[in-house]
Amino acid sequence: MIYFHPKMNAKTDLEPQLLYPQSWSEYELLDCGNGYRLERFGVFRVIRPDAEAIWAPALPEREWKAIHARYIPAPEENGGHWEKIKPIPERWQIHYKDLRFWLQMGGSKHLGVFPEQAVQWDWIQEQIKAFAKPVRVLNLFGYTGLSTLAAASIGASVTHVDASRKAITWARENQILSGLENKPVRWLIDDALKFVQREARRGVTYEGMILDPPKFGRGPKGEVWEFYKLLPELLQVCQAVLSPQPCFVVLTAYAVKASPITMYYAIEDMLKGKGGHIEVGEVALKESNPRGRLLATALFARWTYQKRGEEL
Repeated sequence: MIYFHPKMNAKTDLEPQLLYPQSWSEYELLDCGNGYRLERFGVFRVIRPDAEAIWAPALPEREWKAIHARYIPAPEENGGHWEKIKPIPERWQIHYKDLRFWLQMGGSKHLGVFPEQAVQWDWIQEQIKAFAKPVRVLNLFGYTGLSTLAAASIGASVTHVDASRKAITWARENQILSGLENKPVRWLIDDALKFVQREARRGVTYEGMILDPPKFGRGPKGEVWEFYKLLPELLQVCQAVLSPQPCFVVLTAYAVKASPITMYYAIEDMLKGKGGHIEVGEVALKESNPRGRLLATALFARWTYQKRGEEL
């Protein structure tokens, strides 16, 4: 693991890294290419579009035909539908370590989990375990709650915020499925920016923060979220609710025209004067076929209180 101090010279020391999950028995990126992924979730194989996969597939065509479902994107930028090829339930369970969660086919190509985020779930747990004090975590744009449950499973108190009632319901079902219903988690349907602004006025602080903002979205009352327009304001307000002795911050960005350097400086401003380490890079998935290519999925920046050179 490579660590970076916020005061280091970015020209010589800002070296992005590439992280991807390994040894996850119930998920595989079997192959990718021609703008699609061939994946296995539990016992079911699916094909989903991915614009990053611009190369040719590595596996023969027969492997791509042995699927249960494929997502057919609409001609326009948004929308599409699932096409079932073999019998597959609308909903099924898989697990990662001690976390169990539901997957579901709907109007989106997303099934309820971003598998590459498993590396962040592990990292979040490492930070909490190494921290000497109780950790209160704020998870913004929390989706189906897997980062929340990873944190809660080892003792953190988590406030989970998402604008979608469906996502919150799904997350609470994942909590029950994982046997974590007695853990201290607040599930809130709210606009992320407005919620943090209220928390700042109330003087509430958190030792850990998880931010996974979309490129574009809407709050429960129609509030518009635009990544480049509102992220600086959100991070500034998050700084106001960050504990004087924070544990960690992790920021992820999907489908945006940015770079790890952009993410570095965004989080550097937020954590100015806190010491610790910043690391940045991309999260990815690795093919399980002999080619073993890496498919980049998102950018990340994360900060930890650990001093440079300390092992987690």
